Amino acid sequence: MKDCNNLNEVRIEIDILDDEIVTLIAKRNAYIHQAVKFKQSVEEVKAQERVDQVIQQVRKKAISLEMSANMIEELYRRLIDSMVESEIAEFRDKGAF
Repeated sequence: MKDCNNLNEVRIEIDILDDEIVTLIAKRNAYIHQAVKFKQSVEEVKAQERVDQVIQQVRKKAISLEMSANMIEELYRRLIDSMVESEIAEFRDKGAF
């Protein structure tokens, strides 16, 4: 992590990180869309067991980085819920062919 000398430098570094975060979320989303072709039902799309596993992993990671595990869980639950909704819509469209 860069040691910033003023508030403007801090903001520049945060903007750079935000750009990287959005890029990583877009990559994650692309994999979610790939997963649709391997699933056979809406329940399989929802994959509650997998969601629970991901939440456990990100909570552990947050704790190891001395962050709020609750905040990370909340962010991931929103992210996952949104991606699952999109995946369900795509799954249903796939069945329309």
